[in-house]
Amino acid sequence: MKIAPVADVKAHFSAYLRESETGPIVVTRSGRPVAVLLSIEDEDELERLILAHSARFRKILDVARQEIREGKGVPHEEFWAEVEADSLAE
Repeated sequence: MKIAPVADVKAHFSAYLRESETGPIVVTRSGRPVAVLLSIEDEDELERLILAHSARFRKILDVARQEIREGKGVPHEEFWAEVEADSLAE
């Protein structure tokens, strides 16, 4: 992992993009971390990253977890059977 000041990243952005392919780059301002530059290999990875930082998605997951604790959820096997049935219907 590399650490770089925002002014340096701004001046050499293309080089830092290339370098991010080997590992994350922590961007600092006045010596404090403010961002991370990450390389994305595919659209699925990008989607997972965005969802991981989505307050709306986390709220949906929290509600779903609470429903499961209250016994309102769908059993694991039933869920995957429905998913498989839907994919076969397409």
